[in-house]
Amino acid sequence: MERLFYYLIISFLAFSCGGKAPAVDPGGILCQPADRAIADTVLQKFAPMDKAETGLLVREIALYFVGTPYVAHTLETGPEEKMVVNLREMDCTTFAENCLALARTVKMKNPGFEKFTGQLEKIRYRGGVRNGYLSRLHYFSDWIYDNDARKTVRSLSQEISHMMVPNQVSFMSTHPDSYSVLKDNPVLTGEMAMIEKEISQRMTWFIPRSQLAKAESQLKDGDIVGITTDIEGLDITHVVIAYRVGSALRFIHASSGENKVVVSEQSLQEYLDGSRMATGIMVARPL
Repeated sequence: MERLFYYLIISFLAFSCGGKAPAVDPGGILCQPADRAIADTVLQKFAPMDKAETGLLVREIALYFVGTPYVAHTLETGPEEKMVVNLREMDCTTFAENCLALARTVKMKNPGFEKFTGQLEKIRYRGGVRNGYLSRLHYFSDWIYDNDARKTVRSLSQEISHMMVPNQVSFMSTHPDSYSVLKDNPVLTGEMAMIEKEISQRMTWFIPRSQLAKAESQLKDGDIVGITTDIEGLDITHVVIAYRVGSALRFIHASSGENKVVVSEQSLQEYLDGSRMATGIMVARPL
């Protein structure tokens, strides 16, 4: 029963996101008018920080979104994989992606909504190109790998700890009923299994929970952190943004428990120590 409970939780927290049907924007983006308004407000508010490090911008934008409702499955639009923009409600993954895309857009010449959506697509999809449901970077280890290759982030785990993680991902293909697109399209489930096999054959690094105390001085505000897990078939269970409060390394995240974006009361170490599923972290630094 406990294992089933964990699977149900992970189906909501895994790096695959899905959900409500947004309105169709005249430019072909699925969003509400409020999403454009929020993006414009953020880009204007943080325009004076356009020369700041991207990580610092990610941190400040993350703090701006504190209180935003947590809603899972906001990207699920069927196998055609629409370009969804939702800044009104987020899960842990879309929260990190939105903050990174907005931060990168602030640093661009003549930033605007269209450039933001371009950055979001670049971050969210394999090779930066949206081409169906399977082009989305559903697994965080794959997300880091792909975005590191295209220099939107830099993977830090290897240089910090030199510890490889036995990264055998298979959860989506072995639990297709948890993902409506896979449930309705068995052929895609087989194709997902091939993608998972490719991911699993890569060398992947992480910082074990036992080494975080020594390594945390190397983490910066705005780093995007995946909480690794020992649950069979998954690489991570949660995504957070690093945030220092005094000497403590805490984090900002879209919390399913609190149903909104919050600054954690716990340190990152305390959060890991309090979870039976957490084994450590993977770290991506915004570029």
